[in-house]
Amino acid sequence: MSDVRARYALGHATINQALGRFADRHLLQVAEPVGEAIRYSLLGEGKRMRGLLVLSAYHAAGGTGDAAELAAAIEVVHAYSLVHDDLPCMDDDDMRRGRPTVHRVFGIAAATAAGLAMVPLAALCAAEAARSLALDDATIGAIVGELMQASGAGGMIGGQLLDLHGEGRPLGLSELEQIHRAKTGALIMAAATIGGRAAGASATRLQALAQYGAAVGLAFQIADDVLDVTATTDQLGKTAGRDLALRKSTYPALLGVDGAKTRAAALILEGCRALDEVGLLTPAMEGIARLTVERTS
Repeated sequence: MSDVRARYALGHATINQALGRFADRHLLQVAEPVGEAIRYSLLGEGKRMRGLLVLSAYHAAGGTGDAAELAAAIEVVHAYSLVHDDLPCMDDDDMRRGRPTVHRVFGIAAATAAGLAMVPLAALCAAEAARSLALDDATIGAIVGELMQASGAGGMIGGQLLDLHGEGRPLGLSELEQIHRAKTGALIMAAATIGGRAAGASATRLQALAQYGAAVGLAFQIADDVLDVTATTDQLGKTAGRDLALRKSTYPALLGVDGAKTRAAALILEGCRALDEVGLLTPAMEGIARLTVERTS
């Protein structure tokens, strides 16, 4: 696992560098304070797990180019989701990644506009990255389309709406998983399949990557729910106990902490098995899956 962690540290740095280059190229055209709010969100500390998954899937499927810019594109979408998730009309949070949230620094209007602007910026980032990998127009279109679908009403936005509707009322396990397969899982699944698609993976391998991404995405959310009740604000870099404060249904509430951890572990095995069956279970792909549930923040 130490070799995997070292590889992730290198990937983390290359993704951060790619985000910085993208910000330098495109944010000068964005009016202030929105441009600065976007930069603040993009370049803050983050796990970059989704970007690392793009890189790992790309290399697992045989890709040999530099996919850092493509990994950055999915992090732009993730950053937008956090900006909007923290707004007062959503989860109303003051801390993210160990520092004040975007709307606390730049105001609600600038944060809202920044999140909206980051969606087309992510599409631009993905298209530029795919062209730099010399992919054909059909593949470029498929990658951008997949990224936008994962971030839209059928993915993150739809999941967030279901999450808001679920506040203050008890949900069953199937309802909870429906929310989080969209809100959290859709983008993680897209990270896996976009990496494979950029490497020219076959339809069978893309399906396995989708199964893996869906399983890991749900396990990631379960781990988040567990950490919300077991970790401190300092450990998380965001306010602990928010799920309880917002009266949300969570996996620990439904299954208990140990039951939630068992469910997450089963999902990781399911995802890794799907990759193993098509020859894509590299140490990096398995390592990402395991770190998803073993992390402490």
